[in-house]
Amino acid sequence: MKILAASDIHGDTTLARALAERAEKEKVDLVILCGDLTFQEQSTENLVGPFVKKNKKVLLIPGNHETIATADFLAEMYDATNLHGYSIKIGNIVFFGCGSSNIGLFQLSEDEIFSLLKMGYEKIKDVKKKIMVTHVHPKGSIIEKFSDYFEGSSGVRKAIDKLKPDLLLCGHVHEAEGIEDEIGRTRIINVGKKGKIIEV
Repeated sequence: MKILAASDIHGDTTLARALAERAEKEKVDLVILCGDLTFQEQSTENLVGPFVKKNKKVLLIPGNHETIATADFLAEMYDATNLHGYSIKIGNIVFFGCGSSNIGLFQLSEDEIFSLLKMGYEKIKDVKKKIMVTHVHPKGSIIEKFSDYFEGSSGVRKAIDKLKPDLLLCGHVHEAEGIEDEIGRTRIINVGKKGKIIEV
């Protein structure tokens, strides 16, 4: 499966269109948007639509710049899937996730972050290949070193340690765009606003 994953679009419709064109050109099977689609909920227009117009299946989560209700609205409007506390199986791969962050406008506690990830995981734990999608990065990852403001999430770290996904896709720290790390058997990628093509 070929995936285009991106994060932190922050209402930039030109960027959303460019990413959608890249998804078409690269012939990806799936687009994953790792939160902060909007900038403080100012507008939701033309952020998911460009991908749908290119006939791409979209999975998304809210960041700390939009509410869960906004992510649900976008998912419903564009026939996408909001992974916040949920999971989906596509082929032989399962995706589960938790949006928001441990900081910002729409934040969650660390216990809530772990609980939502565990809730999505419980429904698909017997499937072999698992991809976890969050907005915030895990505590103790290299990504933490790129910001003095955004501490990694102990809830996400606990999910890595206990649920052991094969891959974690996240965003949040703009300065760490494209940075990869590993914790245990989990590969971690900060996909950033320019997006990352991943083959699994």
